[in-house]
Amino acid sequence: MTTAYFTHPDCRAHDMGRGHPECPARLDAIEDHLLATGLDVALTRFDAPLAQVSDLALAHAEGYVLELAEFMQQAAANGEHVAIDPDTTVCPATWQAAMRAAGAAVAATDAVIDRRAQNAFCAIRPPGHHATRSSAMGFCFFNNVAIAARHALDVRGLERVAIIDFDVHHGNGTEDIIAGDERILMASFFQDQLYPFSGGVPKGTNMINLPIPAYTRGPQVRELIEANWMPRLDAFRPQMLFISAGFDAHREDELGQLGLVEADYEWITRRLVEVAKRHAEGRIVSCLEGGYALSALARSVAAHLRVLADV
Repeated sequence: MTTAYFTHPDCRAHDMGRGHPECPARLDAIEDHLLATGLDVALTRFDAPLAQVSDLALAHAEGYVLELAEFMQQAAANGEHVAIDPDTTVCPATWQAAMRAAGAAVAATDAVIDRRAQNAFCAIRPPGHHATRSSAMGFCFFNNVAIAARHALDVRGLERVAIIDFDVHHGNGTEDIIAGDERILMASFFQDQLYPFSGGVPKGTNMINLPIPAYTRGPQVRELIEANWMPRLDAFRPQMLFISAGFDAHREDELGQLGLVEADYEWITRRLVEVAKRHAEGRIVSCLEGGYALSALARSVAAHLRVLADV
């Protein structure tokens, strides 16, 4: 089986304004690098479908989904850009892009569970891990990974899944949604004292939070992962792994101050693949989160995909 690659042109149409770091060029940089390196031929491409409202309800409050839908559709009707917060803006294409992003995560989960792919990567935007049960923030509208994890549990009948988040920013939205759900183990590292300024005290016993000081480099991060994530993941024995794959902890990315490089993302991915092989029949769904230095993002995604595709 191959690695599935889910994306859609609608994800490029979402645009939060000139100079915004979460921009359509992020997906273009990834695509260009995959083509230039020949890695694209190792992937099986799928168009991301639109999510259903019932998919969103797996992780979000019904009132929030309806309110956000109305807000986005009004912006689309008026042809406007409307700010939700200082960092997060809706444009006429946002609703469609957000529904494609969530739909990709759900469809990838089905593809992997149904053995149409060994694992999957979703090259999607907007990202999701800051979206809480009832609010959009931090470039995020719907929590793609939390939706996919709950789909695996509530719709596809798995009993235990893990969410791994290696974005430089704490996945506060994912934590808000899954805290106390003992069917899900969440393991993350993130830069301490960085937006959204949370995560120092976990909200539930089902999460492993590793706040890391600024300017920490890859070898120290690897040691922390080995000592803190691996024993808990092996004890939990997840039947599927979901990855919030943010690449903004790269040393070239100016939105954070951690010092990872491509080799670190390769190592992290390899360790997660090993966990998946031991406990989850190799099943992994990875969804793009952050990563804003375009060249570093593209190279890091490629390193991640080479391990997933075993090439």
